[in-house]
Amino acid sequence: MANKKLFQWLLSGRRRVDAINEAGGVAYRLEARHALAQLAATGTFEDSFYGSAELQLEQMLHLIGQIEDDRYLAKLSLYARKNMCMKDMPAALLVVLAGRNPELMHQVFDRVVDSGKVLCSVFQMVRSGRFAGRDGAVRRGLSGSMQRAFQRWLNEATVVKLLNASIGKDPSLRDILRMARPTPKDNQRRALFGWLAGRDVERWAPAKESDLPQEVQGLMAFRRAKSEQEQLEAMDRLVGIRWDLLADSARGPKVWARIAETMGPQALRMNLNTLTRHGVFEQSSTSGKSMIDVVAERIGDKLEVERSRQFPYQYFAAYLHSREKAPKQIQQSLERAVEFACRNVPKLKAPLLIGLDVSGSMGSPVTGRRRIGSTSQMRCVDVAALIAAAILRSNPGSIVIPFDTQAYRADWGASTSIMKLAEKLARFGGGGTNCALPVEAALEWHGRNRFAGVVIVSDNESWVGEECEGETGLIHAWNAFAAKQRQLFGEEAHPKMVCIDLQPNTTTQACDRQDIMNIGGFSDAVFSTIGQFFGVSPMHWVDEVEAIELAV
Repeated sequence: MANKKLFQWLLSGRRRVDAINEAGGVAYRLEARHALAQLAATGTFEDSFYGSAELQLEQMLHLIGQIEDDRYLAKLSLYARKNMCMKDMPAALLVVLAGRNPELMHQVFDRVVDSGKVLCSVFQMVRSGRFAGRDGAVRRGLSGSMQRAFQRWLNEATVVKLLNASIGKDPSLRDILRMARPTPKDNQRRALFGWLAGRDVERWAPAKESDLPQEVQGLMAFRRAKSEQEQLEAMDRLVGIRWDLLADSARGPKVWARIAETMGPQALRMNLNTLTRHGVFEQSSTSGKSMIDVVAERIGDKLEVERSRQFPYQYFAAYLHSREKAPKQIQQSLERAVEFACRNVPKLKAPLLIGLDVSGSMGSPVTGRRRIGSTSQMRCVDVAALIAAAILRSNPGSIVIPFDTQAYRADWGASTSIMKLAEKLARFGGGGTNCALPVEAALEWHGRNRFAGVVIVSDNESWVGEECEGETGLIHAWNAFAAKQRQLFGEEAHPKMVCIDLQPNTTTQACDRQDIMNIGGFSDAVFSTIGQFFGVSPMHWVDEVEAIELAV
């Protein structure tokens, strides 16, 4: 007689585990497009707790090789840059497109490369020789098509944008200009290119030094100034110039205060300790207001927060790292900024169960360990706690269950600020990972409660616990949880589960299906996608990427 258990399983449509994750636990392999989206939304080409930067690159190239649809790659590069606020992964996808479909690359280039930083990332990746075209040929220089894209960007960028792009080296904007060889559109641009490339004035002909834009001449005057007062006068001509082009030459606290007035909200957030060190908060602004009030108002301004496209966790990081030195008003403004940055948190008709992974691997830096430069002090658990706290605040009655190899009770009111909640939640745990535990605990502790569904925030590396009849422990627990909800509240109960993965993985603990969605990333766009999935017309994550419009 045929194996009844085997064929009953096949007829049920249930999916067996088919992969082993980086921690050694059973898992489901993500479909290629979904796995690539996960890498694009979380990958930084830096070492993580379980994987290396080299592994990320290999995984990305392997997945791209499985995807024939160049339009999907173009849409994903736009989505990763515009929605998820990533830099290196969109740049890498653009370089791949240049070898596979130059026409599509040109169509999205200017929208993906929206800053000098992204331009430098694209240039660095081209020179690396790690990306091949469809024919397998590898280039270490700009192809004719890519060179035209660079030339267009360099000629159409504003003067301020080019000056801001000149910050940094290896590669530097000078390197890019020398390889891209743009033809200047007029003498002003010819002089600007010559100055940025470090060429002698005689080589700018027919342009002269007097052809340099006003912004450059103002910057040169600022750097030549011998006194604080001279620099203050020179700054009147430096509208829009990035603060770090001025910092090395700044002479005195009054100049630093004026620089702080010109900083964007991201620069202010990142440099609170620097401003404190240079005595800025003891100064007055040009309008006579205290600089403490000026900086606090900028950081906590709703429109500024929304326009700056910063990750919510970055305000949390600033709050944690500056609280001992920054004035109280600025600490309060950072708390307000987090509330605004989490504006997309969905408000559902019923509470949510939030599983917060506090295992040992969640103590690793959320953007990876950098080999060059400073590693972020923000851990995965800090970001997970912030996400959990934001959902809790927007959905009264929701329950957070931190977990590692055990589930923890965490009972705080939703009136507590997101910042304070996140700080408390991040203190739990530190052991192994069992993603099934929060769902199992909810059945035991809150079995009579009604929930709209479950949100698991994790690095998805569950390894504690056993395979349950060919499924992961999380799927097994979720099926029981959903069945219990339907039993208690009838067929009108349609619970759903969202698994948020904070790391660049290619496996999951719960495979996508009508009631389950996997999503990666740490921008507030994650909240919008969750809201759509729990809404009337649910879309899965890959569907959202596919919906991106390529036409301008």
